Amino acid sequence: MQIIDGIPVFGTTDDGALTQIKVCAQTAARVALMADSHKGYAVPIGGVVAYKDAISPSGVGFDIACGNKAVRLDTPAPYVREHIARIMDEVFSTISFGMGRNNQEPIGEQPIFERDYPGWDLDATRPLKRMAQNQLGTVGSGNHYVDIFTDEQDRVWVGVHFGSRGLGHKTATWFLKAAGAKDGMDVEPCVLPVESDLGEQYIRAMKLAGAYAYAGRDWVCGRLARILGGEILEEVHNHHNFAWLEQHSDEMLWVVRKGATPAWPGQKGFVGGSMGETSVILQGVESPLGALTLNSTVHGAGRVMGRMEAKGKYKNGVCVREGRVTPAMMASWLDGIELRGGGLDESPDCYKRLPDVLAEQGESIRVLHTLTPIGVAMAGANEQDPYKD
Repeated sequence: MQIIDGIPVFGTTDDGALTQIKVCAQTAARVALMADSHKGYAVPIGGVVAYKDAISPSGVGFDIACGNKAVRLDTPAPYVREHIARIMDEVFSTISFGMGRNNQEPIGEQPIFERDYPGWDLDATRPLKRMAQNQLGTVGSGNHYVDIFTDEQDRVWVGVHFGSRGLGHKTATWFLKAAGAKDGMDVEPCVLPVESDLGEQYIRAMKLAGAYAYAGRDWVCGRLARILGGEILEEVHNHHNFAWLEQHSDEMLWVVRKGATPAWPGQKGFVGGSMGETSVILQGVESPLGALTLNSTVHGAGRVMGRMEAKGKYKNGVCVREGRVTPAMMASWLDGIELRGGGLDESPDCYKRLPDVLAEQGESIRVLHTLTPIGVAMAGANEQDPYKD
């Protein structure tokens, strides 16, 4: 960890992310940059930005409440390995992957859709309820996934990564437009006083999207347990695109974590690696570093290569610029892993190595379990990712 212009920076970051966090620091009480950081929309992914009496919609990002959930099942690992091809076929045909997809199965009654559930009375969210009902339990595109793992004790885990889908994206877009925010990557973050009418509305909408994302990840993990024929014995669940009102030292701060996982002492988190590498269950540790990270840690391995750089540029179906990642390169990472979907822009070649990233976070965290993937499902190679974070 190094301090750059008063900002705690963990690991090696790119110039774009560093410039962005310096701009954020001009209007924030405290900031920090995690070791998986890279450039984002106004606020860097891996950025932790804390405000006194204010909140940032561009800090939370377009995929409000994107997060990870992992569950441990009682299904025997030898059974899963023996039947992994059939299991992954069922996962890929049951769970909806891709942009703008609806759930193929009835989701049943969900408390979040009850008439008086907080947040649906807002102008930003009221028109989105039917869409949200249809999309609950869908995973989306980009780096969102469903993985099946075994841990160091040969126990089976399921891990998922996705957020609030169209509800979050359209909600964020509504508030950024209402606030008159500039569009683009290299702009000042939109910051709203929490006591303003728009700020109060945004917090309500953000919490609604957070509850929706939790419900979606709960549904997918429960459906995966049914496919695997197991009972859930343990679960770890966190947002990493969200804002929380927290006490740090003697101050109450709105802590915005964009691509950063809460990691208070004793708090568990699930952090995913790339499709061909291990993921982890970790825990926050009491440490002097905790004050510098605002009790936060990484949310993944962190990209080092842009999507177009990885897969190449195409126009009307014709390649006009070759990508840096080849199918053979991606396949070399996937020995023993049953993959469904996934494109060259999600190859492990596009990411940092997770063990290195975790090591950069120092003694603020400890790894409880190492999860080795045996099955990975993502949106297909030709799916577009509409989210800017």
